[in-house]
Amino acid sequence: MPSEIFDPEEFVEISERAEYCAVKRLKDIVKLKLRTARRLYTLKVEPARAEEIIKKLRCEIREI
Repeated sequence: MPSEIFDPEEFVEISERAEYCAVKRLKDIVKLKLRTARRLYTLKVEPARAEEIIKKLRCEIREI
């Protein structure tokens, strides 16, 4: 089961041990999905904040 994260700073910390981050851009929201060895973590943010968070991530970024 995926786990939803609500704190962007915690999401960035988890990205250190993630294999990749999938970015799914919808009309009014951006979903960021971190794939780790055991779990999938998701974060939903507005498009403006998403760019700031993506720059801080420390793993491969994949656009879906």
